[in-house]
Amino acid sequence: METSAMSAKMQRWVRIGFAGPGAVIVALVVMAGMALWLPGGAAGIDNLVLPLILVPLIWAALFFHACLDGRLGRVALVAIGLFVVHAGLVAQKFLDRPVAAGEVRT
Repeated sequence: METSAMSAKMQRWVRIGFAGPGAVIVALVVMAGMALWLPGGAAGIDNLVLPLILVPLIWAALFFHACLDGRLGRVALVAIGLFVVHAGLVAQKFLDRPVAAGEVRT
């Protein structure tokens, strides 16, 4: 009889989900969010180029963390935390509409 909340087979598939498509999705969302919080640099494009260069490193870090960490809850917390923070930044950027002339923002 299995005493844990999740069976070993279920934990394996959750880990595969976080290491495979989960790592790719989180890495892409982090890339999109990084462009919003990185400074522009001297040429004004560092905040666009640096995330593109770092995507493979972010993906690799998420992949190896999902594969090697013994605690599945910590893997989920890190991946979901990064996803929520950066997706929130991107959503706020798209939902923040400019104020029209003569309109008062409340």
